[in-house]
Amino acid sequence: MIGWLALAAAAAAQPQTVLTIDPKHRLVEGVASDGTTIWVSSILDRQLLACTSTCRTLATLPKGLHPFAIAWDEARKRLWVAADCPPGVPGISACERGALIALDARGRIQTRIAPPSGSFHPGDVSASAGGVFVSDSQNGAVYEVAKDGYSLTPVIAPGVGKSAQGTALDAEGKALLVADYSQGMASVELATGARKLLARQDGKPLRGIDGLTRCGSTYYGIYNGASPGLLVAITTTEQGVNFSQPLGERTFPDPTQVAFDGKRLLIVADSGWATVAKPEAPRTAGTPIVAVPLSEDCAPL
Repeated sequence: MIGWLALAAAAAAQPQTVLTIDPKHRLVEGVASDGTTIWVSSILDRQLLACTSTCRTLATLPKGLHPFAIAWDEARKRLWVAADCPPGVPGISACERGALIALDARGRIQTRIAPPSGSFHPGDVSASAGGVFVSDSQNGAVYEVAKDGYSLTPVIAPGVGKSAQGTALDAEGKALLVADYSQGMASVELATGARKLLARQDGKPLRGIDGLTRCGSTYYGIYNGASPGLLVAITTTEQGVNFSQPLGERTFPDPTQVAFDGKRLLIVADSGWATVAKPEAPRTAGTPIVAVPLSEDCAPL
């Protein structure tokens, strides 16, 4: 369901692989960038990698915590990490409580926080001048980091959603767009806490969205509810959300996260989740990080 203009934009867009992560990092989930360095999270070996022309290990998380989505916080000069230990993942010892961690540019842990009680399984995190938000993939909760940086305040309480994934704050800093993998897209007014599910243009929920980021008034998300996955562009309306495929029929084998570095989108295009249950079969091809340049009006070039 792509119009002529979307098809024209897709034809002009030329995604390029700008980085390939060594296949020894079998499971790569998150990507973030400040426009110069690209950071990625390697789940099974608990590593955060910092990449320019080559990659190096920036940090290894404490035993029991594994880095999932990550986000660069330009205002605070921190790399935020959704660190978890979820059940059912080969190579991870399950626990009840993960943590939201912030690293400085040298890879030193500056913040490690979690809700005061209950289980906590952070899977995604977003950061902007307007705030830092972390979502719980197991119970649908979304939390905002307090202004002092040392506690979490619920934006969506546990149990209201089902499987919260990517989040992105709007340009005015007033509403948070949340991708709930099972329920679809939702918007939360931060001033009142009011949450509204947003149907897509055909009236159905937009399910299966994982990572989420924003450029201008356009949100970009990774759809991986079926294989292969793809990049979607999302705009909010009074009725709900409109979505399109800005790269046309271009798909990615196993995508997870997307980040905006000020000029381009960066996509984890083949994370390794599809083969993680086969530890006896070493990964032979590394994870590609694909870049999609954006114009000043946030459309793919």
